[in-house]
Amino acid sequence: MPKSPTVDGQSAGDSRRRSLSALLRRVHLGGPVSRAGLAEWLGVNRSTVLALTTDLVAAGLVREGFPELTGRAGRPSLVVRPATDRAYVLAFDIAVDRLVAARVGLGGEIQDRREAHRARAGVDLDAVVRVLADFGRDLHRTATPGAVCVGLGASYCGMIRPGDGMVRFGPDLGWVDQAFGAELGRRLDLGLPVLVGNEAHLGALAEHQRGVGVGVRNLVYLHGDVGVGGGIIVGGELLGGDGGYGSEVGHMLVNPYDGRPCGCGSRGCLEAEVGERALLDAAGRPADLIGRDAVREVVEAADRGEPAARDALRTVGDWLGIGVANVINLFNPGMVVFGGVLREVYRGAATHVQERIAANVLPVSRTRAQLRVSALGDDATLVGAAELGFARLLADPLGVRVG
Repeated sequence: MPKSPTVDGQSAGDSRRRSLSALLRRVHLGGPVSRAGLAEWLGVNRSTVLALTTDLVAAGLVREGFPELTGRAGRPSLVVRPATDRAYVLAFDIAVDRLVAARVGLGGEIQDRREAHRARAGVDLDAVVRVLADFGRDLHRTATPGAVCVGLGASYCGMIRPGDGMVRFGPDLGWVDQAFGAELGRRLDLGLPVLVGNEAHLGALAEHQRGVGVGVRNLVYLHGDVGVGGGIIVGGELLGGDGGYGSEVGHMLVNPYDGRPCGCGSRGCLEAEVGERALLDAAGRPADLIGRDAVREVVEAADRGEPAARDALRTVGDWLGIGVANVINLFNPGMVVFGGVLREVYRGAATHVQERIAANVLPVSRTRAQLRVSALGDDATLVGAAELGFARLLADPLGVRVG
């Protein structure tokens, strides 16, 4: 069989696949765009864009139409839109205290969702998978007739082995080597693998692609739940580390001498000093008071002037500031994003965090790093899971049959 012609070592087929991927990714992440805009963005002529969009229309992935009247003279350029009702993924978010499933259409629209409380009951793989599989099958069954599920993505609050969705370590509930991805895929029985990622990694990607960090090439995302997770974007790419377990900034040692015990077995980790229990203990809340609402109540009490709550935020904010100062000095990010319950903690402790940064960050890095709260809120990790589910389609648009 004759080989495909090559240009700079790439076959014509590879080059076209990359162009289709780039175009679909632009429409998926950026929304409707004119053919002229796509030609300029891709750096190609309009006839090439016409050929690419024709293929994607035939595949059922995009639609074309004229824009609304602009009042300008001349024939307007056709606008390309994602076919949100033809291709979707099922996304799952497994936090310490809640389980969420959603059907997310191409283009990122959350079409429908289900949510349940998760008890903090230790190793609960079977219960978690049973609830999520029921949610997923229901979302699949109620999708628009003719729509196709093109991927399954999940966010889990622990260290995930790349490739098979094995939870290697989930310290908050004691998960060790739990085959979460394989079990959920088996129960869903949709003929698709479940791609699983660490919640903070996926939150970082979501904020970078769809949230407050769009256009920021170097970003640090800190996600607060019971503990603290981290996701680091370097040059537009996620920093995964050698085994996929990188960016665990929550286990950065900040208080080695008299630090609080951490779920990882160490003491004085960042998450031990700024996590849920640290704040609630410092504010004098009872040991049985837990959860996001309890953290928010402390922040609200501090706003009302309660001395114990204000002192707690001052203490936690100081430790958080030390952690943020360290990551700014290490990675020189353009932005640090606070997600999960750290959104509320940062809002209440911003002055103390900023004082630490002013005192401990190198001036050349300090002047560049913006401090922001998540734009996607509690859905940041769910949005990241959805993008994980879309990865295969976006990499090879014509390799997944939709139309």
